[in-house]
Amino acid sequence: MDKLDLKKTLKQLYAPKAGRMELVEVPPLKALMIDGVGDPATSRAYADAIGALYTLSYTLKFMGKAATPPVDWSVMPLESLWWADDMAAFAKGDRANWRWTALIVQPDLVTAAMVDTARAKAAAKVNAATLGAVRFETFAEGPAAQVLYVGPWAQEAETIAALHAFIAQAGKSLAGKHHEIYLNDPRRVAPDKLKTVIRQPLA
Repeated sequence: MDKLDLKKTLKQLYAPKAGRMELVEVPPLKALMIDGVGDPATSRAYADAIGALYTLSYTLKFMGKAATPPVDWSVMPLESLWWADDMAAFAKGDRANWRWTALIVQPDLVTAAMVDTARAKAAAKVNAATLGAVRFETFAEGPAAQVLYVGPWAQEAETIAALHAFIAQAGKSLAGKHHEIYLNDPRRVAPDKLKTVIRQPLA
């Protein structure tokens, strides 16, 4: 059985070295995506969104293994884009007004028809409204700067500021939404060992 691992194929994007600021080019990637608003730590919508994304992603994985010929792949990590209508609210940490897009990247072989089938299979496991809000599209980010941050999410601010300074020193400017990729599970890893790729798209 063929086995795909996008984290290895896209190693520069999903396994950078901790603390090293770098410029990268993010190719167009297929992804399951869902939008929402609110504090991720307390928002039921955010928790439901993550559940729907993982349920669909694993359903697609098992569909691949049952296909002819079979193909298996590693489910990619959760990612989120963050912003606010008033970016001052974002900068000040006014999390109740944060907007987000949660997403999980999919292999190129996944199609819209497969997602529709997976959605039907997952109907008994996920809230219908949340499941219906998940979309499947190509996510195109392009040029970006990123760094792997290790530590609690509440203490990211200094690293984000350093990344923005690196962008300015490189003669670039910020564009698009603050992007985070969560490489491990906060339920199983101590906060000081959490690994998060912090990425900022560039103009």
